[in-house]
Amino acid sequence: MKGTRSDTPERPRERSSGPPEDWLRLLHTPGLGPRRVARLIERFGNPSAALQANARDWAAAGVPGEPGQGEALREREAGVEADLLWCESDPRHRILARDDPDYPTLLTELPDPPPVLYLVGNSTLLKRPQIAVVGSRGATPQGLRHAEQFGRALAQAGLTVTSGLALGIDGAAHRGALEAADGRTIAVVATGPDRVYPARHRRLAHRIADHGLLVSLWPVGTLARPSHFPQRNRVISGLALGTLVVEAALRSGSLITARLAAEQGRSVYAIPGSILSPVSRGCHRLIQEGAQLVESPDDILEDLAQWLGLGATPSTPICADVDTSGMDPEQAKVLERMGFDPVPMEDLLQRTGLTVEALSSILVLLELNGRVAALSHGRYQRLDAGPPET
Repeated sequence: MKGTRSDTPERPRERSSGPPEDWLRLLHTPGLGPRRVARLIERFGNPSAALQANARDWAAAGVPGEPGQGEALREREAGVEADLLWCESDPRHRILARDDPDYPTLLTELPDPPPVLYLVGNSTLLKRPQIAVVGSRGATPQGLRHAEQFGRALAQAGLTVTSGLALGIDGAAHRGALEAADGRTIAVVATGPDRVYPARHRRLAHRIADHGLLVSLWPVGTLARPSHFPQRNRVISGLALGTLVVEAALRSGSLITARLAAEQGRSVYAIPGSILSPVSRGCHRLIQEGAQLVESPDDILEDLAQWLGLGATPSTPICADVDTSGMDPEQAKVLERMGFDPVPMEDLLQRTGLTVEALSSILVLLELNGRVAALSHGRYQRLDAGPPET
């Protein structure tokens, strides 16, 4: 699955013809989403002119309603004031309107780009080439490891790793990128810029704010809602040159993100997995639909080389066999008989011929050494290197 990336020069930036607060006024007007704001801007040229128009003018633009009056007007102005106070409260905070020269060029290629971006952290990352890394919240230990490894390697190569701060693959990709130089990672969140969702990623969100960038599409105080996640996913893919799916079930928001990327003319990459794993089926479906199968970060870097200014890169599979030389023979035997698919204890007993006591002891040692992960329902999975981050 590969869209047609445009080779045409960047389109000229819109120039602001009114105060940036007017973008916030549009955003805080009830009933206006990105599509309706885009219609108003197309009709009137800038937010100031749109706000000065009347209900009849808005209807002619295909937008019901009007800028607001009475209590609705007071609520709108209170929301704008709260946003501006938030922006002034910390030098890392920034509100980026669609006509700002720093607004991401790739987002302007969407038919209805977000009117406003709320930023926390290093906003210069928006100007660097990005790769989206997404996947299952209920990822396997091996999937978490892959996301972390790809995130680290791609960030070290100069790409900014963009994801959604979700549990599972998203978080692992962010952590891997933070370990690389310059903390090249962007988290597009489904809340206002002053909230963290999920709460378990509060510490990770603070790390990203300190070393990378948090991006929100919603005003201060906005809680996570189901309708926000598809909009967030659209921006994740819209910011990036390509989207990598590490693990995904057949019904997964990650597949939606990947298909949006293809519709936006961006590359789609997928890591294959076991045919027995539910979280591999989404990646296999994407590959059947034309996504590029990748085994190494080099596969992605080679595909994007002309946009990154890189030469050819050697292909080094990241999922190479685990070296068992020098290991205790019984531990090496268990690893070799385990394979890479999750395997129940009962199957391992049959494959190794060991007693329950002996096998249990070896599995504990292998888990402590980061060679094996204990899964639910008494299953175990071999890892390619070290313990996965949690």
